[in-house]
Amino acid sequence: MNPLLGAERALLGAVLLDPVQLSRLDWLAPDHFYRPLHQALFAALRKLQADGHPALTTEEVVPLSWVTDAVAEAGLHVRGLAPEYAHALIAACPRPAHAPLYGRMVLEGAIHRSVTEHAIRLHQAARADALQGEVEGALHHADVLTGVLGDLARRWGSEPRPVAPATAPVVAPPVRAEQVAQDERFLLAALTDRPGAMDEVVGWLRPDDFADPAHGQLYRCLGALHHRGEPLDRITVLWEAQRRGLLADGTLSGDQVMAICGGLGPGSGEWLGEQVMRSSITRTAATSARVIRALAENEALAPGPLINHALHALGPLDEVRARWQIANGRPTPTPSASSPSGPPGARVHAALARSTPRASAPPSERLGSASAPASARPLRAAAAEPHPPAHRPSSPLESAVNNDPISDALGLRALASAARTTRSR
Repeated sequence: MNPLLGAERALLGAVLLDPVQLSRLDWLAPDHFYRPLHQALFAALRKLQADGHPALTTEEVVPLSWVTDAVAEAGLHVRGLAPEYAHALIAACPRPAHAPLYGRMVLEGAIHRSVTEHAIRLHQAARADALQGEVEGALHHADVLTGVLGDLARRWGSEPRPVAPATAPVVAPPVRAEQVAQDERFLLAALTDRPGAMDEVVGWLRPDDFADPAHGQLYRCLGALHHRGEPLDRITVLWEAQRRGLLADGTLSGDQVMAICGGLGPGSGEWLGEQVMRSSITRTAATSARVIRALAENEALAPGPLINHALHALGPLDEVRARWQIANGRPTPTPSASSPSGPPGARVHAALARSTPRASAPPSERLGSASAPASARPLRAAAAEPHPPAHRPSSPLESAVNNDPISDALGLRALASAARTTRSR
C-alpha cells in the first residue's frame, strides 16, 4: 500500500470516528490530499464543522448522521463516492487520536507535490523563453516558486533558508542550441576586433554565462588581457590561451582560437552580451528547475530540508538575475539592516554607545596643510617612518627647516638632524 494514501485514509477514518479531531487539524486544507475523492470528503467534513453539526457537541456515541451527511455533501462535488467507502476509511484507521500525525503525513506529501508542480512550471517557462529570446516568464515563475517555498515552510513550521544538500542530485546537462553558440562566437569576435568593447560587458558578463565551456574559457582570456591593460587581438588571445593550458588539455585548439577571434563580429558587444545573458538566465532557470524537481521526487527527503535545498538551488538564478539588472541599468535591491551580511542593528547601536568620543582637533590641525607651517609637517612625517630607506636624500622640506631661523630658535634643527641619523641607520 502507498504510505501517502494510507495516511489519507487513516486521517479521514479518524475524523469520521471522532469528530473532535477535526479541531486539531486547522492547518490542513482539502487540497493537501492527493485523491480528489479524499479532497471532497475532507471539504465536506469542514462544511459540517462550520455549520455546527450536532455530532461535534455530543458527548455520547457519534451519531451515524455524521458519516451519512459527510458522504452526501461530498457526493455533490465528486462522483463514485458510496457509503461503503466511508466505512472502509473507518476500518483503515488504527487509532483516531493519531489524527494530527496522519495530518502531517498528508501535508508532507502535499509539499512534495507542490514543489514538483512549480518546478515543472519553471522549467516549461524557461524553455519557452529560450525559444522566444525572453526572460520574463522564467523570472516570474522563479519568484512564484520562491514564494511557495516560503509559504510551505511556514505551514510546516520551519525557517526557510538556503542550505546546500550533502549530495547534489545529478541532472542531465542542457541541450546547446546552435543559435546560442553562434551568438557567443560573434561576441568573442566583436570583443577581440573592437577596442573598448570589453568595457561594455566586463562589469556584468561572466565566463559561466557561456553555454560552451570553451567559449567561456576564451572570454576568460580576454578578461585577463583587459585587466592587465594589454592589447586584444587574435595573436595575444592565442598566447594567453596557451599560457593558461587551454591548448595543452584540448579545451581549445589554435585553429579554433584563430577562427573565432580572427573574424568580424556583427553587432555591438553590449547587444551580443545581452543575448548571451538571456541564454544564461533561461539555461540557469531550467537547470535549477530540474534540480528542484529531482529533490522533490525524493520521498526520503523531509519537507524542511527539501525547502532549504530548493532555495539553495535557486541561488545561481538569483546571481544571474542581479547581473542582468545591472546590464539593463536597473539597480539591484540593497540588503536590509537586518540581513545576515552585517551585524544586527541593536548590536551596532550598543557598540556605538560604548565608544568613547574622540576629542576635537585644534583649529590649526583641522585646517590641514594649507594653514600648517611648512616647518612642522616634515618632522611629523619623519617621526612616522620607523625604517626609511638609507639612500634617500634630504627632502626639500627638511632643507627649509634647516634654513629657517625660527625653526632653529625652537630647536627643530636638532630634530631634523636626528631624523636623518635614523634614516642612515
